[in-house]
Amino acid sequence: MSPDRPLSPAVAEVRLAVRRALAALAQPGAATAPLAGGVGGTVVVALSGGADSLALAAATAFEAPKLGMTVVAGVVDHGLQDGSPEIAAAVARAAEALGLPARVLRVTVRADHPGGPEAAAREARYAALEELGDELGAVGILLGHTLDDQAETVLLGLARGSGAASLQGMAAVSGRRIRPLLGVRRATTRAFCADSGLEPWEDPHNTDPRFARVRVRTSVLPVLEAELGPGVAEALARTAEQLREDAEAFAEMIDETIEDIVEHAEAGISVSAAALAANPAALRNRIIRHVVASEFGTSLTRAQTLEVARLVTDWSGQGPIDLPGCRARRAGGRIVFEAA
Repeated sequence: MSPDRPLSPAVAEVRLAVRRALAALAQPGAATAPLAGGVGGTVVVALSGGADSLALAAATAFEAPKLGMTVVAGVVDHGLQDGSPEIAAAVARAAEALGLPARVLRVTVRADHPGGPEAAAREARYAALEELGDELGAVGILLGHTLDDQAETVLLGLARGSGAASLQGMAAVSGRRIRPLLGVRRATTRAFCADSGLEPWEDPHNTDPRFARVRVRTSVLPVLEAELGPGVAEALARTAEQLREDAEAFAEMIDETIEDIVEHAEAGISVSAAALAANPAALRNRIIRHVVASEFGTSLTRAQTLEVARLVTDWSGQGPIDLPGCRARRAGGRIVFEAA
């Protein structure tokens, strides 16, 4: 962008979002470790070459030096398309044109991942970025997810009936992974690129209807906007934020409650049935899921959780309940969870 041209609204919005995210890294009490002296440190920007990540990289290249930060672009080559090494090399050159050193990270995507190809690619991508972050001693890994991505995530979680955890969407800060653009629309990142003279790479996977997220993006959300009026994506993003706040409050309540009602058993762990009964159903069910996840590393469905809760609220002598990786049974005044 020419220094003589006025700053466009899109460029101003994206830069402001990035500036706030980077500044939070330097503040004591931030969700990630504060930087020595309040400035400095290295951040990794995940760069796919698409409009979202390209706008993020360009804004970070502009804002980070003001805080004395070093920026490195992490370009992940998933190896899922013909010519992917050439595409990754071109994206790395785009980063270097922004003044950012780039590292191409080649990964292997599991074909047998239980979550499907999207989950497999995401897992491999995050692992590679975290490894690069470790190597560089990075204080943050910036990801280019936008408000539209958040809305799509919430809709997918709603369709799968995965409960409040999936409806919380993506966190703005998760460890050192930071999503500065979660409040920014995808149209704004595209406008940023156009106003900055940047040419994004259009990933064909982003328009491939084989992927559920693409169908939500190209079919479901537009229909909702047409039938219900504008603002659906923003409403979904607000819902995710509110549910995340609720989940954090529940987590604190569980931590406070669980120390008094849980005891280690010979082959597992037990929970006071009376204490579970005294809690509201929402908290009782979360405690049950938390105990199983913490002790046995498995997740319960809602149906399984409610079946365990019946040992508390509707006890009539029923036998043990088989669960993933464990079983639950009533023993006197306690619910005992034992390894299967």
